[in-house]
This record gives sequence, C-alpha cells and structure tokens, in this order.
Amino acid sequence: MFRSVRRMILAVTAVLGLVTVPALTATAITGGEADGNGHPNVGVILFYQDGGRYRCTATLVAPTILLTAAHCTAGTSGKTIVNFDPVIAEEAPTGVPPAADPAAGYTRSVTDAKGRTWFAGMAETHPGYSDFTDLKNWNDVGVIVLEKPQDMTPAKLAPTNYLDRVQRRELAHTLFTIVGYGTEVRKPESGPQKPTPESYPLIRRVAEAPGQKLTPQILQVNGNPNDVRGTGGSCFGDSGGPTFKDGYQVTVTSYGYTANCRYLDGLQRVDIPVVQDWLASFGVTPAG
Repeated sequence: MFRSVRRMILAVTAVLGLVTVPALTATAITGGEADGNGHPNVGVILFYQDGGRYRCTATLVAPTILLTAAHCTAGTSGKTIVNFDPVIAEEAPTGVPPAADPAAGYTRSVTDAKGRTWFAGMAETHPGYSDFTDLKNWNDVGVIVLEKPQDMTPAKLAPTNYLDRVQRRELAHTLFTIVGYGTEVRKPESGPQKPTPESYPLIRRVAEAPGQKLTPQILQVNGNPNDVRGTGGSCFGDSGGPTFKDGYQVTVTSYGYTANCRYLDGLQRVDIPVVQDWLASFGVTPAG
C-alpha cells in the first residue's frame, strides 16, 4: 500500500491510503481520459515521508531531472523512485516492493512484480518553499536527480513569464492540459453511491481545464468535469504533475479546494524567474 498526496488549501493536511481512504493533499485527474502514450515523459514517483509511502506525479525535464512539487520532495527519507508506464495497475496490488526499512526509505532502484524497473534518485526542494504559508512566495517546486539518464525526450520548460502573455479577459477561455497519476472521482462499485476519489485503476490520465485566476506565483483553473469548457481537473496523487500550454510545461500541480476534486485546482507556476533560476542550477533551462 502507498498513499497519494494532495494539499487542500486553508485546511489541515491529511493523507490518503491508496487502497482504502483518500486524503487531502495533492491531486489525480477528475474526468478527462486515459493518457496512453500522449505524455511519455510524465511518470509516477514513490517515496517515504515519516515512515509512510506516498505517490506523486513528476515530469522529465532533462535526462536525469524530474520536476515535481516541493511537498512531494520536502522531508523525503532516502531516495525517490519513478516509472513512466502509463498503466501501473488496473487493480490492487501495484506490485511495487516496499522499502526494507520505511524509516530509511528506498536506497536504490527496484523491480516490481511485472518486471518493470523503478529508477531511483535524490529529492531536492526549492529553498524558498513556504510550505503553504505564503501566497506571494509559494514556491511549491522540487526536483528528483536521477542516478541514471532516461532515454526519452524531456518536456519543454516554458519561456520566462510565458503565462503573462495570456490576457486577463482571455484566461477563462484558455484551456490548459493537466496530466497525472492521481485518483479518479467516480461512484464506487458497492456501498454508498456518492462520487468518491478511487485509487484504482492507477493510470496516467489527462484533462483540459479552463483558466480561472493568474497570480505572480499561481495559476488557478476550474477542474470541475461538469464545466462544459473543459474535461476535468486534478485530484489526489496528481501533485507535482505538469500542466501544459502550447506544448510547454507551465506549472506543477500544487493544491485543491475540496475533497471530491470538483472545484478549483491550484497550480504552481514554473515559468517565473524564482523557479527558473533555481532549476538552472540543475541544468534545466526554459525553451526558446
């Protein structure tokens, strides 16, 4: 078992048992559709914090660098592992072996029950990460420095201040592409028929969400799948996953507002200088 992470703004952080009950910290795609091979450089990461195993989403932005959220890297024990298969598991269990010592976390790459390699790396957190305490200096950005280069084309980091090109009057009519391995909100097969975040299938999903608000640090989008302008948004487990516009990665998923993932999504901008200057120290530079 492992837990997915999702932050719910202005609320106490909670966790979600992947096989049992969900938590309030980063998200998974609500609505949308299976991504298939649409975004092969987006992977699912597993890591240990405080003795528990968690999952987030991350994007390969250089051969050895994964871009994700700071709340998926801060306080990590040992190493983080990643796999880019679009379908991890249709149902429980995932077949990914746990760390020998949860307190120490992963110490190396591992092979799961299906023979897939999960590549290991060390987590690094943006030094200005505010841990959800300062909206003007949110900086919810982290990276995983992989031990082995990945043989695939990295995502393109957006040019500096790219989102500022979107006019305020056009934001609500602009669609952003969200990708992640989060939970899917649907009615369970048994029990109360209230739409609930479901942990399986654990697959990479994609959704289109219209813009709602843009600040110097955050892009908010409307992730409600009932909004006819888009197809859905993020949910538990999508934390750290990318949002794309015009083929560029412009954000990582940071937080949500509700436990059923049917409202606004908060996305940390990665096109701003405070983020891009830090990423440059890992050899990651914006496109163009």
